[in-house]
This record gives sequence, C-alpha cells and structure tokens, in this order.
Amino acid sequence: MTEPAKNWINGKWNNGGTIREAISPSNGRPLGNYLDIGPDEAQQAIQAARTAFDTTNWSKDRSLRSRALFELADEVGKRVDEIALMLAREGGKLLAQTQWELTVTVEWLRYAAATALLQTGGRALEAAPGLHFHSDPEPIGVVGVISPWNSPIILSVRAVAPALAAGCSVVLKLPHQTALANSLFVEAIAAAKSLPPGVLNVVTETGSIAASMLVDSPAVNMISYTGSTKVGRVIAANGAKTLKRLNLELGGKAPLVVFDDADLDVVVPQLVTALVAMNGQFCCTGSRVLVQRGMADALRKALVEAYQNVRLGESDDPAAQLGPLIDAASVQRVDAVVAEAASYAKILVRGGPVTEGPLAGGAFYRPSLIEVESLEAFVVQNEVFGPVQTFEIFDDEADAIVRANATEYGLAASVFSGDAARCRRVGKAIQAGHIWMNCWGVMSEHFEQSGFKQSGIGVLCGPRAIEQFQEVKVYASVEAPQAAA
Repeated sequence: MTEPAKNWINGKWNNGGTIREAISPSNGRPLGNYLDIGPDEAQQAIQAARTAFDTTNWSKDRSLRSRALFELADEVGKRVDEIALMLAREGGKLLAQTQWELTVTVEWLRYAAATALLQTGGRALEAAPGLHFHSDPEPIGVVGVISPWNSPIILSVRAVAPALAAGCSVVLKLPHQTALANSLFVEAIAAAKSLPPGVLNVVTETGSIAASMLVDSPAVNMISYTGSTKVGRVIAANGAKTLKRLNLELGGKAPLVVFDDADLDVVVPQLVTALVAMNGQFCCTGSRVLVQRGMADALRKALVEAYQNVRLGESDDPAAQLGPLIDAASVQRVDAVVAEAASYAKILVRGGPVTEGPLAGGAFYRPSLIEVESLEAFVVQNEVFGPVQTFEIFDDEADAIVRANATEYGLAASVFSGDAARCRRVGKAIQAGHIWMNCWGVMSEHFEQSGFKQSGIGVLCGPRAIEQFQEVKVYASVEAPQAAA
C-alpha cells in the first residue's frame, strides 16, 4: 500500500495522526490515503513555529526571507501541473481552474518575495529641538493560517506569503478534502532549502481541533482565516481571550448589477461564468443577478437557455463547464435550499442532483435560477455555496444600490453598463471591497483584497498585506543638554 500523505512539522515529515481515505467528488472513488492530525501534532507544530520565531534569524534577515520565498515560488512552479491535477481530482474544480490557481500562486509568492526586500520601514522625526523619534515595523510573531477547501493553495499563499515576508513563522492548517494536493504542495516547501525548520509548518485536519488550538494558544499571535462568516465570528470571539490580531476573509453574496444599456453579448457569458466558476463554491460567486426592468425579459431568456445547457463533467474533462460539488452532503444541502425557494419564489431553472447516467456516482448539481422579489428571502440573504443564482429586477440606480447593499455581506460586486461614469457612481455606492466594472472575478497581486460589513476584517494581497502581519515599535531619544560655555 502506498504511504499516506503526511504533515510537515519543524522541517520534516511527521508520521503522527490517523490514516483516512481521500475520495473523489467526481466519481466517489478513493484517490489515496492521508494522515489526519490530532492535538499532539497540532501542539508540535505550534511549538515548532514559536521556537523558530524566537531562536532563529528569520525575523531579522529580510534577504533570507526574500530568497526563501523566491525558492518556494520556483519549487511550486516546477509542480504546477502535478498539484493542479490532484487538486482538481480531490476538490472537484475543473482542471483549467486549478492550473490557473497554481500559476497565480507562483506569482503571488514572487510578489511577496520582492515585498520582503522593498518594505521601507518606519519614520524618523525630530519632534522638538533635541527630541528624536523613529519607528520600525516588526513581525507580529507566530501566525496561524486556516484555509478553506475551495481554493486551498492560493488562499493559503495569499496569507502565508506576506506573513513570511514580514518575518513571522506560520502554522498552516489545510482542509482534509484536498489532503493529497496539500502534501504535493508541502513537497515544494520541503525543497525550498532556505526555509529554516519550524518557520512554515503545514498540517491537514478533518475536524477543527488544530484550528481551535491555534485560536486559543497564547503562543500564537495572530490568526488569518478564510471561510464562512459564521465560523469567523467564533474565531473572533475565542481569539479575544488572548487579544489575538485577526485577519478574516469571510462569506459573500456578490450582486451582479445589469443596467438597460449593458451589452448582452458581454454580460451573459460573464454572469454564467460568475456562477459556474469553482462550481459555485467561491466567496465571490455571482449568486445574485440584479437587472434593470427594461433588460429583464431578454436577460431572463438568455440565462434560462444558458443554464439549461451547461455541460457537466468530471474535473479533468476539458469539455466540462461545471464540475462536482465537494461532496454528496453539499448536494443535498443546496437542493434543499432550492426546494424551499419554490414556496416563495419563481423557479426559472430547477437544476438539481444528477441521479442517472455516468455522473450519478459523483456529487454533481445542475445550476438553478430563481426569480425573487423579496429582499428578505432566504436565498437572497444567505450564502448557498453552490450553483444557485437569484434573478432580481430593479427600476433605477437608487433601487439597484438599495438591493445590492441589502445583505450583511460586502465582499465583491459587478456593475454592467455602457456608461462608464454610471459604473463608477454605482460602484462607489455599493458597500463591497472589490467592484468589477463590466467584468467579474478580475484580481491582481498588486492590489488588496478585502471585505466590507460581515465579509471580513483586514486586507490581503497588494502592498498593504505585509502590514497585517507587523507591529510598529516607536523609539524616542533626548539629546543631553549642552554645558554652558
């Protein structure tokens, strides 16, 4: 039997944990085995990170940090195809999407490597005659990074890379749903020889014991978490016991606002992609279409036709538009939301589980489109995390803005219009961290990602990301008075 995928603690492979089986959501068949850590391994990882931060030169040597991150980028780059294929098979995302994820991961690592050298430090000032101040940023310490299963590699690196660039040590807790891909990513970490032992520890966990230990431990100075708003609130409450610094990117309910003067040929493919990308399991999924009344009939017809003809397929099927959900339980949960919506909304496209044919053994769900009026409806207010989209009609800009801002979420939004000034005007009024104008899902490592309202705390990516993982220390000195002549 092939050895199970292991965890990486204190610069070496760790044999602890319980052996479990990884299952493909595309067909329900086993892919391999992995070691699921317990509290002992979690504590070892925390202690390794604490020791590395306190006793090595990592926090002080920015050249070392930059070199290690460039090495890690190169090692991941050598493994893009291998990791992407396993990530597709385990997580269910289409192979083209996981290949994009790994390619962008390499670029984000390189950006952080450059940031480690380019950070400018603090300020210096003579505040009054003979009274001098200067400030220096310092790494915050040990960072616990807790990542989700939908994009585990890139969303981990988005936090891990700036944390390492700042001089922190890290315990990265990865999800069990992608355990085999996690292990391939760790192989790249193991090959980055400039990373001192204990600086970056990577563990895979089925439950939440390790995550809870990271949040509770006084040895961990900060938590960076990507996931649901519900869990984010729990982390914030428990982290308050040790006044942990928090960086949280949480849930989303992205509105896609379509005005009468938008180009349907541009809009329809964007709206469909916004729903089916990552199989609808993305915090920025375009789960709400808000359309101006004059465009509603044409757009409704186009979307119904598009969703009735979406091609489903296994994650490595190059002709597929939509892969499986992460597991059968997710299929049942999403279908229950759509079934309940029939009592208060109009189901334009029913979608539903695939129960017959060659895909019946997988966790496949056909997309659903639901026309709804009430802003209080469950399907409007709650993140479904599946290929389910609402269709909502508005009359004018003011109405569109009210509807777009009607949920507790504020992660991302799109505005489609032939009037660039309108796009900016409406975008400015929408309470969200990312506004896409006549597009969806466009991101760059050069600019920050953040959430408004209940969608998060802090930023990642861009030049400000490193600041999330730093404290600022201020020094003051007073010149001795000159003796009288």
